[in-house]
Amino acid sequence: MRLEVTRRAELAVQAVAALAEHGRLKSGALATVLSTTPGFVAQVINPLVKAGFVRSDPGPSGGYALREAGEAATVLDVIEAVDGPTDTGQCVVLDRPCSGAEPCVLHTAWARARHELVGSLAATPAAGWRTQERTTN
Repeated sequence: MRLEVTRRAELAVQAVAALAEHGRLKSGALATVLSTTPGFVAQVINPLVKAGFVRSDPGPSGGYALREAGEAATVLDVIEAVDGPTDTGQCVVLDRPCSGAEPCVLHTAWARARHELVGSLAATPAAGWRTQERTTN
């Protein structure tokens, strides 16, 4: 499992939340909301379109909007749509596939931590993380 969340994945989660909050947004407006460039918005949104979370409508009246699947997507769903699976099957210590039969020194602790992290990300709705964040602070 990777330990980092890339900038693309971070912006993808923010994009889903922004589209849930604002409805349809053009690329330039979404770039402004995300504090990035329209070119980077395309890199962030394309995997979400491919995953079926976001609809892309071309043309002067087009823009991006959430699909039903995007409204139901979790933070984990969005991160994995952009960055790929979080569980790569690789050992975090040794450069080999992870195996319970030949565990490394961190195998048990890492498996527990990964289970907690993935569970938390899978339980957090991507479309509502801003609302959730406001109510917990």
